[in-house]
Amino acid sequence: MTNKVFFAALEDLEKEKGIPKEVFIEALENALVSACKKQYAGAMGTVEIKMNPEKDSIDFYTVRTVVEEVVDAENEITLADAREIKKSCKIGDKITEKLVPKDFSRIAAQTAKQVILQKIHETERERAMTEFSDKEGELIVGVVRKLDAKNVYIEIGKGQVEGLMMPSDQVPGEKYNVNDRIKVFVKRVKSGYRSAQVLVSRSAPGLVKKLFEEEVPEIKQGTVVIKEISREAGARTKIAIYSEDERVDAIGACVGNKGARVNAVVEELKGEKIDIIPWSENPLEFIAKALSPAKVISVTQLEGEKTAMAVVPDDKLSLAIGKDGQNARLAVRLTGWKIDVKSKSAAEKLGINVGDEEITEEAEEN
Repeated sequence: MTNKVFFAALEDLEKEKGIPKEVFIEALENALVSACKKQYAGAMGTVEIKMNPEKDSIDFYTVRTVVEEVVDAENEITLADAREIKKSCKIGDKITEKLVPKDFSRIAAQTAKQVILQKIHETERERAMTEFSDKEGELIVGVVRKLDAKNVYIEIGKGQVEGLMMPSDQVPGEKYNVNDRIKVFVKRVKSGYRSAQVLVSRSAPGLVKKLFEEEVPEIKQGTVVIKEISREAGARTKIAIYSEDERVDAIGACVGNKGARVNAVVEELKGEKIDIIPWSENPLEFIAKALSPAKVISVTQLEGEKTAMAVVPDDKLSLAIGKDGQNARLAVRLTGWKIDVKSKSAAEKLGINVGDEEITEEAEEN
């Protein structure tokens, strides 16, 4: 390959990778120095390489120090030998000679290649860190590029950065196929040895929050606030909302005309059920609402920190608890309280006097 073709290839790499040509040149100079040292070990001094893209030139030089007595044959030269090269030199001077290396061996070439690739990976990693460091907690669209036994690898961003979705961030029951375009939540940007990885998720509660922000202008504007979210990905999510403006109906804003807004979120989540709960600063009232879609007769604070008993009609007990305890479990996470759910008859057997009036209306199950 001629030098002209070589520098033209660097131009192509700059366009393809988006990395300045000067970065490649610096990496190549270091790589070629390493290759020279390996190829001509013990036969030359310090190697210097100067690359000039404007002149399409690559020049090799060796540098040795003039000494009275040579101790380091590779890096030193006697005064007598030095004066054969330059008559005016003296002890302590540096003697520079132009070197015309013969063809590098396979090992030397491989050394150069490894150093170049390492520099490319470092630069791409730094660029990815810069590009995505301010995107943590955001929603982005990516393309599935690879699947293995556990992980899903997603191409994201203009620079084709790799997003990694680990098993814990995948939704049970969702299927991912190569070339699928999917929305993912950016959890963290992780700098690895070989490259930067952006850890993304489809199971994080933050994904639901960002989807509602996309669909509900009142949330994006700050009029409606998402206070809490609890989620069991693929099954059910409870989202507690509050309106900063009493003229704005928070539930209505999130549901949308004929359910259009919430249905758009449900569709993106492949049918995951969503309970939209009105947040209350009264924790007992909030607990009652959090157990939706079940009706609650009463909520009583028990001894102990953040512990309460919720009493429901006998025929609503299984609905309040949910399949495998899911509904009650999500209510606990949403409110931050430990909740003991009991039927009315069970509460009465314990001597707890409860009325017949239900304190919450049955919420619409979405």
